[in-house]
Amino acid sequence: MLTPMSHVPSRVLVTGAAGRLGRIVLRELAAHGTPAVGLDRLDPGDASTERFHTGEAADPELVRAGLSGVDTVIHLAAIPTPEHLPGAEVFVGNTAATFVVLDEAARAGVRRAVIASSFSITGLPFGPSSLRPAHVPIDEASPNQVADPYALSKQVDEATAAMIARRDGMTVAALRFPLLGWPNDPVLAEQAARYAEDPAAGVSHLWTYLDSRDAARACWLAATVPLTGSHPIFVTAPTTLAPYPTEELLDRYLAEVPRRAPLPGRSVPVDLTAARTLLGFTAEHKFPLEQL
Repeated sequence: MLTPMSHVPSRVLVTGAAGRLGRIVLRELAAHGTPAVGLDRLDPGDASTERFHTGEAADPELVRAGLSGVDTVIHLAAIPTPEHLPGAEVFVGNTAATFVVLDEAARAGVRRAVIASSFSITGLPFGPSSLRPAHVPIDEASPNQVADPYALSKQVDEATAAMIARRDGMTVAALRFPLLGWPNDPVLAEQAARYAEDPAAGVSHLWTYLDSRDAARACWLAATVPLTGSHPIFVTAPTTLAPYPTEELLDRYLAEVPRRAPLPGRSVPVDLTAARTLLGFTAEHKFPLEQL
């Protein structure tokens, strides 16, 4: 068996480059001196890209143009929730974009891609409130309980990544991101305050989160570390966004769910072994709950 080799990107296409995570990923690439090409519906006028392609990631011609001179793809473009648009638009838009980007990348000779999957692939965040994980901590082998078009789109995205890896030999990492944000961003602060007041509000997300700076670093690692094949990988902060011991939260809200390992302190009920062993990733930025 061949030993996986590190990948050194010469130029990276970032789809969803104008989005909340996309902009942070562009900064991460710039910090490593790696040229970037952006693609999104709206050009933010960010000088950190060599060029910017405006339009849909599901447009083969646009993606083909964006891939010129590129050897690595970080695909972030997606509708991030099933809550505001018709289900068909969410599902078709997300899955079409992922297929087009990976298929065109393979045809262009790209050997490494990173795609944004989601914690929502578990089915828990947007599914019926009665859903419970099969066990905690959950991991990449845990059964998913998809019950909404967004989660279904991520399930298909990961299947597309696996197909491209088999068919074309491309290495694809599907990063299962939770709620993203940073300390001065109201998103995490509002959610943390909500969990403090009503911990039940975080059950469907298992109180997970990740600082966007860590998410961008995970993208960089997934694009560069020695790796082959297709891999779904949970990447979250190692602690929860709730200011309570995890075992107490589980006792109160998920008492019937089997526990496979102790979860001391505020340990997140997600097994992060794959992130550590495959990517060498551990989140560095923890949300300062004491500021609430």
